[in-house]
Amino acid sequence: MDAYTTLPRIRLGLTDMEITRVGFGAWAIGGADWAVGWGAQDDRDSIAAIRHAVSRGVNWIDTAAIYGLGHSEEVVSRALAEMPQAERPYVFTKCGLVWDETDRHAMPRQVGSPQSIRREVDASLRRLGIERIDLYQVHWPAKDGTPLADYWQTMLDLKAEGKVRAVGLSNHSAEQLAVAERLGHVDTLQPPFSAIRRDAAERELPWCHAHGTGVIVYSPMQAGLLTGRFSVERAKSLPADDWRSRNDEFIGDKLARNLRLVDALRPVAERHGVSVPAAAVAWTLAWPGVSGAIVGARNASQVDGWIAAASLRLDNDDMTAIATAIETSGAGTGPARPAGA
Repeated sequence: MDAYTTLPRIRLGLTDMEITRVGFGAWAIGGADWAVGWGAQDDRDSIAAIRHAVSRGVNWIDTAAIYGLGHSEEVVSRALAEMPQAERPYVFTKCGLVWDETDRHAMPRQVGSPQSIRREVDASLRRLGIERIDLYQVHWPAKDGTPLADYWQTMLDLKAEGKVRAVGLSNHSAEQLAVAERLGHVDTLQPPFSAIRRDAAERELPWCHAHGTGVIVYSPMQAGLLTGRFSVERAKSLPADDWRSRNDEFIGDKLARNLRLVDALRPVAERHGVSVPAAAVAWTLAWPGVSGAIVGARNASQVDGWIAAASLRLDNDDMTAIATAIETSGAGTGPARPAGA
């Protein structure tokens, strides 16, 4: 039996892939020993989480070379190793962030040179143990002087050569998307998007919706803030090797506003008989143009906490209640609900 039939799927932009509305996010499982880690992780738990997500019907994984400086891709490979080929999920990864092995905790460089991208794709294929990457994305706009047109053309070439199935951009603006689109279609965009961080709804989501570009949003639970399990005390106790301990959203007045928003999400979740994380993720999926949400997990039980979002449809009353909560709490920035809704 095909495990993927248990969750609703949607076509990813104009590609030939149909994806579940939620995908497994592999940022946290990269571990602690790098600049933007989530603290120490148990690889056995990470592998169990991936396999459990797939067993629940999730049919795609999003990782990146930079997560754990290659370690996340290696963990994904180990998780896939014993799966029958027919049951394996799509594998999405990213390029464009290059690290220095002599200083693992230095912030990575944003590099877009064609030579670097080609080295990176070969390294990712090797770490992942696969012959073709299903979706290859430029992680951030280049800052090494490489024009967007040059690195996007390289991505299009990799697709034409068959090394990757589809190509996309992550953390790029609507203006940058338009530049890339003139060279060749942008299959996907990966922006940050949550009930706290809503700025992509202003320009990027409408642009993608109009141009047939699939959107897979990241941090739909705002790095754990919208799980309903955070508190001021927990935020203060985050270890130094967890990047969130240094992030403004987890400190002071911003944290207080974010926690007020979480409290307002609870009645919506209860009305549908789901968890707060599931309601938070479903909110992102309710926006026109959003194909799927990348949701992280570091153990199997966390997957069970948000999997209901894959099938949950929030109605107009839900969206109104959440919009009111956003405006009342003062959390985050960006539109509180889709235009015309």
